[in-house]
Amino acid sequence: MENDKKGRVTGIGGIFFKSKNPAEQRDWYNKNLGLVTDDYGSLFEFRDIDNPEKKGQLQWSPFGENTTYFQPSEREFMINYRVVNMEALVEQLKAAGVTICDSIEEFEYGKFIHIMDPEGNKIELWEPVDGGFEETK
Repeated sequence: MENDKKGRVTGIGGIFFKSKNPAEQRDWYNKNLGLVTDDYGSLFEFRDIDNPEKKGQLQWSPFGENTTYFQPSEREFMINYRVVNMEALVEQLKAAGVTICDSIEEFEYGKFIHIMDPEGNKIELWEPVDGGFEETK
């Protein structure tokens, strides 16, 4: 796809929020809303509309209320966006003067970096290797 040469967001990759008791939150969502949960939260799977054989994932995770993972943001939540061409996107963001919190980290399930939006919300960008979560379980 021509647009993939330029880095961009393709969708939501995860929703993370602070919780007084993450284990109780996971249990409540499991019992009352049917989420299949583990120590990390719940993993939602979907199919790529252009390639239905390909699975994608979205992670829902409550974090402890004292987590430092969302810093320097003071918000109670963080959204993870799925992206294509992470390196190109990071260069575009740097050129635009966007605050980059760290450097690209790579895991078996994808590449990650964190940025800040103009209102102080920390954003996690993820170039996924869909299916990588199954390999880590």
